[in-house]
Order: sequence, then structure tokens, then C-alpha cells
Amino acid sequence: MQSDMTQHLNSFDRSQEISAAVDLRIMETTDLHVHLHPYDYYADCPDPDLGLARLAELIDHARHQVPNCLLFDNGDFLQGTPVGDFFAYDRGVRAGEVHPVIAAMNALRYDAITLGNHEFNYGLEFLMGSLSQAQFPTVSANILRKTGRGPLFDKHLFRPYRLLQRDVIDRAGQSKSICVGVIGVAPAQITVWERQHLDGRIQTRDMVDSVKAWVPEMREAGADIVVVLAHSGIGASQHTDLMENAVSPLARIEGVDLILCGHSHQVFPSPRFAGVPGVDVERGTIWGTPTVMSGFFGSHLGLVDMTLLQDGGKWHVVNTQVTTRALREASLHFAQPAPLEGLMPLRSPAVRRIVSSAHDAVLDKIRQPVGQSETAINSFFAYLGRNAATALVAHAQKEFVSDHLKDSPLGALPLLSAVSPAKVGGFGGARNFTNIDAGKMTLRALADLYVFPNRIAACRLSGADVLLWLERAASAFRQLEPGQDAQDLIDPAFPGYNFEIIYGLDYTIDLMSPARFGPDGREIDASYSRIKDVTLNGAPLDLDAEIILCTNSFRAQGAGGFAGTGFEGVVLEHPAITRDILSDYVRAHSPLNVSANSPFRLHADPGVSAILRTGVAAHSHLDLIADFEPEIQGIDKNGFLKLKLCMGEPQGH
Repeated sequence: MQSDMTQHLNSFDRSQEISAAVDLRIMETTDLHVHLHPYDYYADCPDPDLGLARLAELIDHARHQVPNCLLFDNGDFLQGTPVGDFFAYDRGVRAGEVHPVIAAMNALRYDAITLGNHEFNYGLEFLMGSLSQAQFPTVSANILRKTGRGPLFDKHLFRPYRLLQRDVIDRAGQSKSICVGVIGVAPAQITVWERQHLDGRIQTRDMVDSVKAWVPEMREAGADIVVVLAHSGIGASQHTDLMENAVSPLARIEGVDLILCGHSHQVFPSPRFAGVPGVDVERGTIWGTPTVMSGFFGSHLGLVDMTLLQDGGKWHVVNTQVTTRALREASLHFAQPAPLEGLMPLRSPAVRRIVSSAHDAVLDKIRQPVGQSETAINSFFAYLGRNAATALVAHAQKEFVSDHLKDSPLGALPLLSAVSPAKVGGFGGARNFTNIDAGKMTLRALADLYVFPNRIAACRLSGADVLLWLERAASAFRQLEPGQDAQDLIDPAFPGYNFEIIYGLDYTIDLMSPARFGPDGREIDASYSRIKDVTLNGAPLDLDAEIILCTNSFRAQGAGGFAGTGFEGVVLEHPAITRDILSDYVRAHSPLNVSANSPFRLHADPGVSAILRTGVAAHSHLDLIADFEPEIQGIDKNGFLKLKLCMGEPQGH
């Protein structure tokens, strides 16, 4: 497209080009997860670095810098904090009432949104009811009521695309008309991850196939510019069927002008993606297509600034600039030139009013006590095998599943419980750790322990499948090199929610060995093995044995690509929410005394040390890892506490 742009520029003299040019700003929010107020409900304290109420100030300011703006959201807006749970489970959304996240979006005058996978966590009826009060369109090209013989013949849950007719002002102050086509897609795995809600009711299609089919029709129907709202991350360059992170192949589709993406809770453009095929971090493009991803929880506002020229009745993109603005640096943005005159009035005060009443109601709810704990419960050292947070969830899961299977033939099989830490740093940042003090336990603490509204489930696996679960989880660690000092322990590309710890076993993770799986779950080499000395009830794990593994509905249906998951292996899929099971367990067993010891040990050669990045508050709990001889190395640029650990010494439990 760049060569065409140059040709069209050459057809204008310089003065005509300057006066006839239209500046169009496309703004993106993504993965808000109901973070409306600048508040961390899990820590029960303010957090100025997140929330749509604060992001609204950046949106207002961005609008007042450019005369022509469009605002889109890229999905995962309906679930993710106690606010979402409160309106889905506790208070509900009453007839004629507007869900607070939709009310805030209405106030901000979003132009269109698409759906993410977490929109379906509370069921289809709740989603449709919430969106019924939206004053903006929802687009989704690959989430379907029924598949047809091709994408153009599908029956959609929402319309696949919309054409937005907008009047724009050029640099000479003249009004012109432009048609912006917007299409949305999300991972096809939604029907697997949310099978309990969607089975038989919703079908999906590959994202790339859907966009490729609809873009020509959008152009024919009059779209001057095509915007793709892709609730998808930046993954492999080559298209494979039903890929979850498909932004790179989406960027190669002819007729797509720009992509707004998300899902993976990252920021683009950023140095993290330097060297990825097709990516130009400086220009903010993927295969030449302007692309932006604006973090998560309202941490960033994504901006694509376009310069457009009209020639022969057609609009041409002659220049783009892709940036993100972080709430953490909001004062830098507000210091920019004075706003333009005569534009839309500020919307942020209305958003603050909308979210404040919901915020107060949720605080009253989450501060209700449910029990007592004699020990602190945190996830600062989950990767070191000292994690009371996962231990508590594992015990609650196991008790529930055992009670429901005890009178069936399955009750005689060995029962294990698999849990991954809900909050363990990573992309979530240095505050993304569970941290519950000893003493009173509240509903807030339970939300801190278990973030998502997953349902309890159990799978029947072989011992060999269980071993593969452990190998998959062990790819969280970098391979340590002998004789080297202060190596990074954790692979930053590994999502912490895939670090499955299986309680009921005893095993060792050999950090000197290469990982069998990559961070994304793809097998590197089947001959590689990090998992050693696995025992069940004191005996070596029988790879042919049948085992019942407690887990959650998301994992049991195949999320993360763990061995033996999927519909065929599920033996219990109960409607109970794991957090409710946890609440019942805490009430029944209060006061709690939860051991932080996990069932695994880490092995490394003598003299090898490593760096663990954890939450700053971990410094008060270093006694839990005294056998690692932790040395504080300061705070890194992202706010993580750096601990140097002796990895080659025997670890006690």
C-alpha cells in the first residue's frame, strides 16, 4: 500500500496536500476486565495505574488534540474483578438498568466494540442482556449461531461488521464524509473454554478465514478504511487453522488498513516484539499494517494517527503513527498543547459518577468476613514451591470432588488436585501477587486467591498424561547453565496461569535440563525431560494407571493444551463456581493453617544461582525460602523485587 500512497501524494501539489489532508485518530481500549475505578480490589487499595475512569481522562485529552476521532474496544470488558462478579452473581443487573461497564462506555461514546472470550464467563443470557443497553454496535465475524457453507453464509450472534459513516474536518476546516468499516474477531476456542455455557448454542470459525472472506464485501459496500478489532495476540507468522493468536496473518490480509488487538495483555509497539518476523517496532506495523495493543485493565490507551487524502472520490492512507499512552505517565500527556476548540465536551466526569456507586457497593460486599487464617497466604514464591495460595485452592477442590465421586466407581481411583497460581507477576506486573495477611479472611481474599469464575471439574487421565502436565508446567523455568551466577530463573514469555502444580504427588524439577515444551505449549523435543522422581503415595508413578485429576472447567476443556483434556476425559463438570467452593471450604475449616509447601523441589548443580523477580512485599516473608539463601538485589525497572537465590543447595519442605 505504501507505493500507492506515494503515487497519490505525487498527484497533489504541496499546498493542496496540506489543506486537503484529514487527520483521523483511532483510539483503542482492550482487556478492561471490569477495571472501572482506579482500585485494586484484591489488595483493597487504590491503584492509579489502571481503570476506565482514569483512562477516560486520557481519552478526553486525546480527543481534544485531533478534530476527528473514533474509539473502539477490543473485548474482555465484562469479567475480571469483583465488580463483574457482583453484577453477575450477587446483585444482578435489574430490568432496564445498564451494566456499569456499558454505562461507562455509553458515556465515552464508543463507536464500536467486539467480544473477547471472557464475555461468555457469565453465560450467554447475561452477555446479551448487558449489551442490550449499549448505544454502540458490537461486531463479531466468527462467533456464530450456526456455521454455513462458508463465512458469508454463517448465522452470526452479532453482525460481522459495521460501516460507520462519519463527517470529518480537513486541515482547511472543510467538512467531508468518510466510511469506516469495522470488523471483529475472537479466538475460536471460546466454544471449548466455555462449553458449559455455549455447547449447542454457539459455534465459531477461524479468525483469519472470516476476515479474509468479509473484507472484500466491506469494500464493495463502501468502506473507505477497514479496521479489524482482533481479540487476539501477536503469535506465529504463518496462519494455521483456529490459531488463538492470529494478528500476524491477519495483518497480511489484503484490504485491511489497521488492526487493534489484545487478549495477551501486552503492549504493542514495544521492544518486547523486536526481531519478530514482519514486525517493525519503530513504525508500529506488522507486515506493513499499522497495529496497536493497549495493555490490560485500562493501563494504556492505544492510538493510531492517520493522515488521509481523497483523490477521485477515494480515500487514501498516506501516513500513520502508532503509539500507546500509559496511565502511569498520564501527566506527560496532559502537558501537551492546548486542546482544540469546539469539540466534544469532557466525558470523564460522567464516567467517574457512573463507576463510583458500583465501586462503593462492591467494597461493602468484598469486605464481608468468611473465616480466619492462622497463617499468611501469598504467591510470592510460587515458582519455588512455597505457595499457600495454590495449596488452599487444591485442598478445597479435592474435598469437593472427592465428596461427589465417593459413591461412584471412580471414587476408588487415586485423586490428585491441579492448581496454577491466579496471580504470579508476569504480564500482570509487580503488584500481581496474592497477598493475604494472617487473621480475618474476607470475600476480597477469596477473589485474590481465585480471580476467574471457573467451574469445578475433574478429568480421568493416565499417569503418562499427568507426567506431561508436569513437563508442560516446567517450561516456566529457563534452563540454568552450570557455573553461571545470577541467571534469570523464569522465562518471561511463559504465562503464569499455566504453571500447574499437582498436589498429591511428590516430584523434582531439574533446572539443568532443557524444557520439553515451549512457553506456548508447543513440543520442542519429546526426548527432553525435566520432571524426575515422581511418586504417588510413596511409590513411583505408574504411567499406565488411571488417575482422577481435580481442575477447573477452563482447563478441563483444553485451555493451555494440557495432555488428556477435552470433552472425552471429563468425568465431573459441576455448575459450582470454584470460588464458591473455596468460600465453603474456608467457612468449614476456619481457622485455617495452610502450609506453603508445594509438592515439588527444584534441582540445580552446586554453585548455581538464579534471580527470581517477585513482589516487593515478599521481603517480609523471606523466612519461607531461607534454604535458598535469598539476597535482595534491589528493584528492577518494572517494580519487581529481585532476589538472588542459591539453587544448588538441598531444599527442605
